[in-house]
Amino acid sequence: MSPPLVIKNGTVVNEDGMFKADVLVKNGIIVEVSPKIIALPEMEIIDATDRLVIPGGIDPHTHMQMPYAGEVTKDDFLRGTQAAVAGGTTMVSAKIRK
Repeated sequence: MSPPLVIKNGTVVNEDGMFKADVLVKNGIIVEVSPKIIALPEMEIIDATDRLVIPGGIDPHTHMQMPYAGEVTKDDFLRGTQAAVAGGTTMVSAKIRK
């Protein structure tokens, strides 16, 4: 189990807009977003001053290793997921065809 993480002084971006806040993460789950979280000594701290803090995006409709014209597209699962992560997408869904 990793220590709690506090992301401090960032500009949080969510569906409601943008606002200055700290974010507390425990066991990989965001448990608090508030203007000022007091960090305890056992917490890991990331200073996000002048940075945006955004959740990872989800792409529920992807086309990887897709059959096309008797062949399969070049975007295999490895390349497709690497490209997704590079762009900030942390979850993808793809229909698997056999």
